[in-house]
Amino acid sequence: DRLPRRPILIAADIGRALLLSAIPLMALTHTLRIEYLFVVGFLLGTLELFFDVAYMSFLPSLIEREQLVDGNSMLQMSDSVAQVAGPGLGGGLVQVLTAPLAILVDALTFLASAISIVAIGAREEAVQTDERRNVWSEVREGLKLVIGNPLLRAIGGCTATLNLSANALFTVYMLYCTGPLGLKPAVIGAMFAIGGLSTVAGTLLASRAAGRFGVGPMLIASPFVIGLASLLIPLAGGPPLVAVLLLIAAQVLFGIGRPIFDINQLSLRQAITPARLQGRVNASMLFIMWGVIPIGSLLGGLLGTTIGLRQTLAVGAVGMSLAFIWVLFSPIRGLRRQPPGVAHEAA
Repeated sequence: DRLPRRPILIAADIGRALLLSAIPLMALTHTLRIEYLFVVGFLLGTLELFFDVAYMSFLPSLIEREQLVDGNSMLQMSDSVAQVAGPGLGGGLVQVLTAPLAILVDALTFLASAISIVAIGAREEAVQTDERRNVWSEVREGLKLVIGNPLLRAIGGCTATLNLSANALFTVYMLYCTGPLGLKPAVIGAMFAIGGLSTVAGTLLASRAAGRFGVGPMLIASPFVIGLASLLIPLAGGPPLVAVLLLIAAQVLFGIGRPIFDINQLSLRQAITPARLQGRVNASMLFIMWGVIPIGSLLGGLLGTTIGLRQTLAVGAVGMSLAFIWVLFSPIRGLRRQPPGVAHEAA
């Protein structure tokens, strides 16, 4: 919030490009060590966090409030396509070019991203600050706004519940597929491919669904569908064909429901948050929503070793199926359209 968002985006991209490009160079000179890879992984994650917070805060300054859902849909679409095509393309590059050169190609994609951001024609408004305060007071202000606003509180609670439960579930998901179900890698890969395609479909539907049925109803229905999808996973058993069909159905429902929820909740957050608070509100929301991810993974591992894989899947599925309650009993329920925006106000 203290700095223009565009330079942060560009710096994060260039930083990631430099970190990744050093890997093939060190491999070529036989100086690559595992310790460097650990450091690179940490720094890449840090820069990704800066990039994500900045881009979420930058978009409302580029487009009107009424365009936020469409804008976020386009960004989500590019991400979905990358998620579907990326693994296959990466594997092909590793096979053709070797792993170090494939990482170099990855580094070049971040440079391409930086150039694209530089080429954005719109001017970013200067950040307005009433007074110079320390960082911690601004962090507290962001958390206070998130917790005190019933819309933001419901979104944060719902998403955190989904992420906590989903990571507990998916920690043991692959073990369940390859162990008790005995599924082959090709079958599992096909299921994930179908799930990836359904994510693209969900991205395409996000704006239309909210426009037709209303923002509030879709922010209730989409996590409900995600919860329904998760309940199909522990039910998968018996004949292999039945198990695979249930898992595919879960992938499809999850793939459609998650982008509809993510796109509309992000657009709502951006619309109701003043411009000067976009960065700290987005950072606070990510802290709440992403901070539970490692907890969920640890919980999944602990439950998997104590009560069993299928039982852990059931616990995670029940948690995911209850996430929509946060939104159901909040003012979001009555929203038909995005509320009057304050994203461009100095506040």
